[in-house]
Amino acid sequence: AIEPDNLSVIGNFPYHISTEIIFHCIDHRDKVVEIVGMFQKEVAKRFASPAGSRVYGVTSVLLQAYYDVSYLFDVGPEVFIPPPKVQSGVIKAVRKADYSLPCDEKLFKQVVKMAFNQRRKTLRNALKQMLFQQENIPFLDKRAEQLSVEDFFILTNSFTV
Repeated sequence: AIEPDNLSVIGNFPYHISTEIIFHCIDHRDKVVEIVGMFQKEVAKRFASPAGSRVYGVTSVLLQAYYDVSYLFDVGPEVFIPPPKVQSGVIKAVRKADYSLPCDEKLFKQVVKMAFNQRRKTLRNALKQMLFQQENIPFLDKRAEQLSVEDFFILTNSFTV
């Protein structure tokens, strides 16, 4: 069987599993070059949100680490039969030319998830389990939503030095 290595994943995804679909695409990013999809509006906004946004989170960072993500437009409930009780939004994610991470990928995911696990806390408290005797760790007085994807790369590398 021939496996394509330049897939575009396009669809109106079931809202209750949309995040899992995105994580599956990320896991297969060597084959998935583009994702265009309609999601529940809040979820679509989260995927495309920048650092500092109230909805910026784990899925924002992980998707944006590998893809350039754009929020394209809203889709109102009136275009569906029957109309849903939620707003929808369409995003486009195009895989970056260099989608390899400049840090350990497994540790990157762990750092991102731990950082957002207690989003109201500073990274010093959210990452307390990982700090041990580490010194010179950047960004510890900030909260996770204040860090860009690139900042998370730097933070992750500070644990592997």
